[in-house]
Amino acid sequence: MAILRVYADTSVFGGVFDDEFSGPTSAFWDQVREGRFALVSSAVVRREIDDAPLKVRQFFDDLMPFAEIAEVTDAALSLRSAYLNEGIVGPRFSDDALHVALATVARCSLVVSWNFKHIVHSRKIPLYNAINILRGYTTLAIHSPAEVIDYEE
Repeated sequence: MAILRVYADTSVFGGVFDDEFSGPTSAFWDQVREGRFALVSSAVVRREIDDAPLKVRQFFDDLMPFAEIAEVTDAALSLRSAYLNEGIVGPRFSDDALHVALATVARCSLVVSWNFKHIVHSRKIPLYNAINILRGYTTLAIHSPAEVIDYEE
């Protein structure tokens, strides 16, 4: 089975330290370290992590050897603009749209996030994917870490 290219947004790095999300988030990161997922991150995640508590920044740095860094390219910025122009998210949340655009342009199969308002949302996911198809990209699966980890039987 092919290893999925997975873009993890900022919330998944911080989720390790959140009581509500720590269990599945820690399991996700364990599975990244085991090679079950090919991790993709970005300069946008790095910038957002810079404002996080020290333990989150250190955790992020510890995972960077496992990550490919998606560059913020003109293609990603153009795709983000298309998402914004269609009203998937408002301009104030343009970085959320940029996470999805970066994952798309980097040819990820999956985005993992704990952002249920702007990314992991049943009405927004088909809209992101419709724009992706119209722009010649493939669709993305977008889920929380709890939905993508392998559970022991």
